[in-house]
Amino acid sequence: MAGDAQDHFGETHLRSLIKGISWRVVDSLDTALQSFLVTGSPKWALTIASIEALTKIALYYGHERAWGRVRWGRDGEAHLRSVAKGASWRVVATLDTFLLSWLVTGSVKHAGAIASLEVFTKIALFYLHERGWKLVPWGKIAAAGSAGALAAEPAVAR
Repeated sequence: MAGDAQDHFGETHLRSLIKGISWRVVDSLDTALQSFLVTGSPKWALTIASIEALTKIALYYGHERAWGRVRWGRDGEAHLRSVAKGASWRVVATLDTFLLSWLVTGSVKHAGAIASLEVFTKIALFYLHERGWKLVPWGKIAAAGSAGALAAEPAVAR
């Protein structure tokens, strides 16, 4: 329910990291599929997805930490916040996919096609991932002025 204690939380660094890894699995599988459909090459598809597994974990972690500082959408329409996070992530991630695909295939045409297809699949997948993680209390920490910590880790783990 909007405005309840669950909408007023921050995240520990470890929660952000684990979210990044879980998203990376979903995202990499989708990238491999899209890359294969565009290039017809399993080698290129797996190479692009494998490199992304490294670059995007760091990018996603930074994205999560940045959004942790944004208070907008926590008190009201949490679904809209998830959409906005998904869209902002998609910009960062699509640029990464485009550059990596271009580097691996040597083709701007292939890179553009892979990055363009992903825009449609990834926003929906990211939204579902965000909504799923909202249900997980582990690693949430109380925001200033909220009712208290929700399954927070010790401060040392942050």
